[in-house]
Amino acid sequence: MPKVSAGLLMYRFRRGLEVFLVHPGGPFWTKKDSGAWSIPKGEPEADEDYLEAARREFEEETGIKAPERLLALSPVRQAGGKEIHAWAFEGDTDPGSVKSNTFSMEWPPRSGTCREFPEVDRAGWFVVEEAKGKINKAQVGLVAELSRLLGEGRSS
Repeated sequence: MPKVSAGLLMYRFRRGLEVFLVHPGGPFWTKKDSGAWSIPKGEPEADEDYLEAARREFEEETGIKAPERLLALSPVRQAGGKEIHAWAFEGDTDPGSVKSNTFSMEWPPRSGTCREFPEVDRAGWFVVEEAKGKINKAQVGLVAELSRLLGEGRSS
């Protein structure tokens, strides 16, 4: 069975349609930008509903509680085979206020020293075309579908 992640794609209308993306924390991602960003997402726990996992992961990675009403998006498959299930909602936040959970790993490698890193080290709002260059290539489909469903030209 392929690995699965579930996440939420928050959007708003400012400079046109903008989507909220997060950049992974930890030393391997520090200097990576294009193609490194993602929707806030993670793997469901055993027997956990994908939607509930998406809500939990979004809150763990951003500190933001998602609203009840969500728009289902079509799943996408990343290069390594992981299937991403996603839902979208309209919202707003200051990217600088994002509060992520942390993870531990040995760093530097083979040093015997464990360090804590945020799961998400930064977040940002991106217009659709900019987001397509920042987000993991497979997740471009989520942004494109959202854009189609909402109509790119809408403004609030």
